[in-house]
Amino acid sequence: MRVLAAGDHFVSPELLETSLRDEAGDSADLDVRRLTLPWPVEPFGPVGGVREASGDEETLIKALDGVEICLTQMAPFTEDVFAAAPDLRLVAVCRGGPVNVDLAAATRADVAVSYAPGRNASAAAEYAVGMILAAMRHIPNADSELHAGSWRGDLYAYDKAGLELSGTTVGLVGYGAIGRIVARVLQAFGARVLASDPYADAEALAEDGVTLVDLDDLLGASSVVSLHARLTPETRHLIDARRLALLPRGAVLVNTARGELLDHGPLPDALADGRLRAVALDVYDVEPPAADWALRGLPNVVATPHLAGATRQTAERAARIVAGEAARHLRGLPPAHLANPEVTGGGA
Repeated sequence: MRVLAAGDHFVSPELLETSLRDEAGDSADLDVRRLTLPWPVEPFGPVGGVREASGDEETLIKALDGVEICLTQMAPFTEDVFAAAPDLRLVAVCRGGPVNVDLAAATRADVAVSYAPGRNASAAAEYAVGMILAAMRHIPNADSELHAGSWRGDLYAYDKAGLELSGTTVGLVGYGAIGRIVARVLQAFGARVLASDPYADAEALAEDGVTLVDLDDLLGASSVVSLHARLTPETRHLIDARRLALLPRGAVLVNTARGELLDHGPLPDALADGRLRAVALDVYDVEPPAADWALRGLPNVVATPHLAGATRQTAERAARIVAGEAARHLRGLPPAHLANPEVTGGGA
């Protein structure tokens, strides 16, 4: 069976192929092709009607000739790609959601699409906690100033001193796999954790000792807010100027989820007038931010280039999950994580 390992510089084609051969076993007759996409050396973006993709349709179409299974992370599976790949039966995407796949086109083409839930949950949760601590304690700013030759002893002054997590109320917007891990770590620091998520599992919340509240109530009560929701038409700009105004003065806002959950327009004023003490961002409405980005260089802004999921374990875990989906297909089984259940097939 012909397989395309359409990897990139994070989840490489070699890692995908090795994982597939491990999962499929020695008896599987596999013809594996490799394609390396430019992400993350080049940022992802919209391609042919799908978002957050890497590479181009023409190159992918050529690589898919005679291919039945494709393992990928960022390849742009558009309507044109599906139309040009009649042998394709499974696309397994190494991400928490197949945002680089036109699911409607896949379903029309009778192609099963699977994904890799939880592949970066630990990495993203750890990173979010790191960003919270960095913003609360001036860590990046103090580090850069010291490297530049400035000893910022004034940061020990009461009016500039950092904040502790112990005894602080932290609000989590979104309470899925990542939010749950973040909550447990924050509670170990002694923080009180609130959550807002219309789809949250009540049993999980009770087990974790986390209080579920309305979003506006969460914002009004939380000194630190961390975003962990999925991006949907309903959650775009979920945190806007009106909701920023609900925060207590001197609050800290962290976004390591999706840039468009947050309306970036009001942030400079909220930082300038003290509504926000600090902002920590790993994701942006435009990636990378423009040269004239309004938050660039501000000492109370922690900014990193979309790295929350960037661990070797994430890459390895993602490759294993999609390789397992391919192995199920080889055995005549449907994917365990099917994104388009309207497809009735999915087995070999």
